[in-house]
Amino acid sequence: MPALSDSIESNIELFVDKHRIARMDGVELKLHRPRDGGVALDFDRPWEGAYAGYVTVLKDADKYRMYYRGWNDTSRPEVVCLAESDDAVAWRRPSLGLYEWDGSKDNNILRSGIGRHNFTPFLDTKPGVPAEQRYKAVGRGIDPNKTLFVFSSPDGLRWELMSEEPVFTKGAFDSQNLAFWDAEVGRYRLYFRTFGSGIREISVTESDDLLTWDEPQSITLDPPTPEHFYTNAITPYFRNPQYRFGFPKRFFPKRKLIEGHGSDGISEAVMLSSRDGVNFDRVFMEAWIRPGLDQENWGDRSLMTAWGLHQTGPEEMSVWYSEHYRFPSARMKRGVLRLDGLASAHAGYGGGELWTKPVRFVGRALELNYSTGAGGSVQVELRNRFGKPLPGFTLEEAPELYGDKIAGRYVWKEREDVSSAAGEPVQLRFILKDADLYSYRFV
Repeated sequence: MPALSDSIESNIELFVDKHRIARMDGVELKLHRPRDGGVALDFDRPWEGAYAGYVTVLKDADKYRMYYRGWNDTSRPEVVCLAESDDAVAWRRPSLGLYEWDGSKDNNILRSGIGRHNFTPFLDTKPGVPAEQRYKAVGRGIDPNKTLFVFSSPDGLRWELMSEEPVFTKGAFDSQNLAFWDAEVGRYRLYFRTFGSGIREISVTESDDLLTWDEPQSITLDPPTPEHFYTNAITPYFRNPQYRFGFPKRFFPKRKLIEGHGSDGISEAVMLSSRDGVNFDRVFMEAWIRPGLDQENWGDRSLMTAWGLHQTGPEEMSVWYSEHYRFPSARMKRGVLRLDGLASAHAGYGGGELWTKPVRFVGRALELNYSTGAGGSVQVELRNRFGKPLPGFTLEEAPELYGDKIAGRYVWKEREDVSSAAGEPVQLRFILKDADLYSYRFV
C-alpha cells in the first residue's frame, strides 16, 4: 500500500485496520457482526426461486431499489428483477409491464437477454454525466459469450447497451461483477472474478469511460490468504469514501454438510477493508456472517452479501445477504449494524490503551462514536509529535467519558476547543475500560 498521508482533516477514522495505530496495550480490534434485521424479500415468485441471487441494493433519492437475478427453473431463461422500498425494511415488487412471463406482463421483471445472469446497476456519480445516463450497469453476455457488457439508463428501468460489443474480456465474469465511479481516484473501477492457481480471486481494473479498460490486476491481501472469494461486494464507505469495504462470500468447495444436497460446497460472508481499493487488509479472518443454526444455510452458495451498504437510520446502517440458496425458501435477509460499527477498538473491564500515529487534523472539537459498560469509560490525551502531552489535554485533565453515543463530543476539564493543535502532528492516546470505540474525527 502507498504511504498513508498523516492528514485526516475532518474525516472519520475507523478501527478496521492498523494503519494509523502506533501501539495497543490491553486493546484489540474487534469485528462486529450484523444483527438479524428480518427477512427483506422471499424469492417466492415463479420467475424468482431457488437460484435467485447476485443482488444489488442502491439508494436513489428517498427510494431504495433491489436488483436481482430471478431463476427458478434451469430449463427457462434467467431474468432481471426489481423490488423497491421507502425504508429499506418493507419491500414491494412494482408491476413493470416490461416483460412477459406465462402470458402476463404483470410482474417485476426488468429484462432478459444480455446481462441477465448477473446484471449489476449503479448510480453514476461522475461529474458531468448526462441525465439520460445517470444509471449504469455491467452484466455478462449470454453463454457461451462470457464477456462483459455495459448498459445505461435514465431511470433504472429502461436500459440500453452502451456498446454492441463486449467492453472487457479478461475475466471469468460468472460472479457478481460490479463497477462504480471512484471519486478518490477520479476513474471508474471494476471488480470481478478471476482464477489464480485454481483459486477464485478478486481482480480490479480502471477506466475513464466504461468502454476501454486498463490491464487488470489482482487485489492484494494482507496477510496473503489463498481462499475462494466467490463474490466481492466492494464499495466505498458512505461516511468516508477513502475506505473501501468488501464483503466477499468465502466458499469452501470441498465441504458438504447436508446429505443428498444437489451441490458441494458451503460458504459464509467475510469482511475486508482497504484505503486504496487495491490492497486489502485481513485484520479479521473469522466469518462475518455464519451459516448458524438454520440448516438450510449449510447448503451451497448461501450467505452471499448483496452489493450495497447504506445508512438506514440515524444510528444504523444495513447490509443484505442471501439465505437458503437452491431451496424453495430462498430469500434475502437484512443485517443491521451500528453506524461506523463494522469494527471497534475494544478493551475489557481490566482496561487498556491505544496510541495513534501522529495525525494532522482540521476542526475545533473531537467527536467520538463509543459505547461503554456502566462501569466502563473512555479517556483521551493529546500529545505533540515528540510524545509530550499538550497543556489542557493531558490525561490528568481528561474526564472518564461513559455512555453510548454515535457522535459524542469529548470535553477536557477546562476546554473543548482543540483548534490550537490543528495543523500540527498530534498523537491521540485513548484509555479504554469495558468500552468499544468505533470511530473518531475532529469537527
